[in-house]
Amino acid sequence: MALFTGKHFAILGAGRSGLGAARLARMHGADVTVFDEGVPAKIQGALEKLHAESFRTISGQEARDLVVEVGKYQRVIISPGLDAGWPLPKKFTDAGVPLEGETEFAFNLTDMPMISITGTNGKSTCTELIAHILEACGRRSIPCGNHGMSLSEVVSSGVRYDILALEVSSFQLETICRFRTQATIWLNFAADHLDRYSGMEEYFAAKARIFENVTSDDTAIVRAGQSVSSGAARRCTFSAYGAEADAVYVGGQFFVKGEKIGDASAIRLRGRHNMENVLAAMMACQTFGLSFDEMLAAVASYVPPAHRCELVRSLHEREYINDSKATNLHALEACIGSMDRPIVLIAGGKDKQLDYSPLRDALKGQVRAMVLIGEIKQSLHDLFTDLLPCHVADDMAHAVELATQVSLPGDSIILSPGTSSFDMYTGYGQRGEVFRAAVNSLL
Repeated sequence: MALFTGKHFAILGAGRSGLGAARLARMHGADVTVFDEGVPAKIQGALEKLHAESFRTISGQEARDLVVEVGKYQRVIISPGLDAGWPLPKKFTDAGVPLEGETEFAFNLTDMPMISITGTNGKSTCTELIAHILEACGRRSIPCGNHGMSLSEVVSSGVRYDILALEVSSFQLETICRFRTQATIWLNFAADHLDRYSGMEEYFAAKARIFENVTSDDTAIVRAGQSVSSGAARRCTFSAYGAEADAVYVGGQFFVKGEKIGDASAIRLRGRHNMENVLAAMMACQTFGLSFDEMLAAVASYVPPAHRCELVRSLHEREYINDSKATNLHALEACIGSMDRPIVLIAGGKDKQLDYSPLRDALKGQVRAMVLIGEIKQSLHDLFTDLLPCHVADDMAHAVELATQVSLPGDSIILSPGTSSFDMYTGYGQRGEVFRAAVNSLL
């Protein structure tokens, strides 16, 4: 008999995580209903995918008006974009239905080894880099979790991987119970998601849960200077910014425990923040028996993804760089700090209630001028106009035009917004594509 035969599961969220969880629950015998409070017209694509696989769905106002009967559902699986305290999830928990996060649900239904990665910034690059290293070194892998396929999608696919590279967000960690991985990476921590959390302490506590269940058999790979507790795991540290650590990047070279293991001359990634991604990725993969020689060769063949300090074009002695993935202040600061040319910065976007005043020190000297877009363009203008020239743009094409006008030969014109894109775009990817199109239309 299948594990969940005779049980009725509620899946909350019709996106990729919800679809994957629905598939996985059905694979193990459960009857499934998927709920989403979104307006059906706006989630039509997601609903069509569910209907194509004959899943029952309840959406829009019908989901908002739902009354959960006691005993009707044996479990509720929640997608990471939903807060367990929101009205819809609470209807189920108030009716006594046990709640489980999608990541935890999938984790409990597989024995595939995993490397987990969390941090405010750099998660996606590090996750992709780990999967690339593993694949290049003969271990079947895939980047998944908060990046790419959800863990439920991977597990329900039936494909067996040697080691998963699993990006884990604070949202996913809120609902873990038994989740733990053999190697766990903590990249960094900075202000973000304060529209979801009451403050930095709550956000930090959610992220720190990644080490909650680790044992002495596991390895914690933590950026030097981070105050997070890594529990019972063996702790290894890394730094590309001069801190004392087990693994360091100095003067274009990598060292582990004082021994040089190679240099960065053949690596296409740029910036010290990316060198920290390389160090963290290699230390995690080393726990699975890979050598530094083979890992460095793999890193050299890695092509950086779009929208992350991506050189779009050089024109009239100016570089145009797309860093649309910088959706918070820390990512923006990392981008600025990794550049060695004067910068004209295009920033702004959705109001996430972040405090941008700490950016003042990073801007001094390095940034020649700012061009501001989105919901927070005027507030950023008012905050920084005493420090350097600030210009407000109507849209991305106007921003690129203004940035070009105020730049000088030898400058880098960089889109690094420092916040999310949902005030103007469907995501940072679309924002980056619009920037790229505007740059490529320049004469």
